[in-house]
Amino acid sequence: MRASHVLQTGRLPARALSAVRLRRRAAAPAILLQESKHVAAPLGGNGTSAAAARRTSPLSALADRWIPKLVLAPSIAIALVFIYGFIVITSYLSMTNSRLLPNYTFDGFGRYSDLFGNDVWWTSAANLGWFGIPFIVICVVLGLLLAILLDQQIRNEGALRAVFLYPMALSFIVTGTAWQWILNPGLGLEKVMHDWGFTNFSFGWLDDPDKAIFCVVIAAVWQSTGFVMALFLAGLRGVDGEIFKAAQVDGATLPTIYRKIVIPSMRPVFFSVLLILCHITIKTFDLVVALTAGGPGTSSSLPAMFMYTYSFNRGQLGVGAASSVMMLATVVAVLVPLMYLESRSTRNAA
Repeated sequence: MRASHVLQTGRLPARALSAVRLRRRAAAPAILLQESKHVAAPLGGNGTSAAAARRTSPLSALADRWIPKLVLAPSIAIALVFIYGFIVITSYLSMTNSRLLPNYTFDGFGRYSDLFGNDVWWTSAANLGWFGIPFIVICVVLGLLLAILLDQQIRNEGALRAVFLYPMALSFIVTGTAWQWILNPGLGLEKVMHDWGFTNFSFGWLDDPDKAIFCVVIAAVWQSTGFVMALFLAGLRGVDGEIFKAAQVDGATLPTIYRKIVIPSMRPVFFSVLLILCHITIKTFDLVVALTAGGPGTSSSLPAMFMYTYSFNRGQLGVGAASSVMMLATVVAVLVPLMYLESRSTRNAA
């Protein structure tokens, strides 16, 4: 009867099928127990693995809990003392009448009044905009174009990457000195063009108060573009290649794919690039010292150079501390909106 049922229908009867299932469930624990004995026996003598023994050991649990904290403790202590501690000290010095040496007698906001009444400070603050905006825009545009170019799997990509990244290996002092020679009318680009017969060519931006700040832009862009390219290239290499194939199947051209699909998906990379470039812009000091020394006059001075000059050269430590606090406030004013926009976009995407 059961055999004919199986032949006719190809299935076991319901009772037989349920009995098979029950026997399998009853046999499963025994099979698992035998397998666990075979696996655990070589590791632990009594069927308990060494890893499990370590996990259950109170000493091991204590080590797992405290070793990461002990490893991080020196870095945290250094950051608290040498970053946040000095921020607090500098903020307090900005409210004292400190000159050559620190004076810890509280004097209110007089140094900020002196700072805001100083024409050199406002010149430096304006130069920060004239330097920062072109520097950031050009670096982002050139870095993105170079990254897209290298993303096409061109020949000698490794060599080109090394060439573009090489300027970042130099210090800003070296970069400023090299570009001072290049832009110097007496021995740089202008002299070379004259030697080649282009006697009407002139490039005297270093001596022009209205154009000297753009010499700093040129040198900074030359040094930082390769680093920006590397960040964008890493972001592009993280994009799934199937996106390109699917878009090409739909008839999208390569510029359209990058403009409408790839670049919008790289918002976190753009956020990191803008953050780094803003940080470089605000703290730029040694490049200006080597290239223009803030001149002619104070036409290419930046806030970092103002802070150094008034703190150490002119003996007005309180005014220098006030300018450094304002630089920190500028960093916060740039950082907070960027972080807010990034977090909001992340929430919307989720």
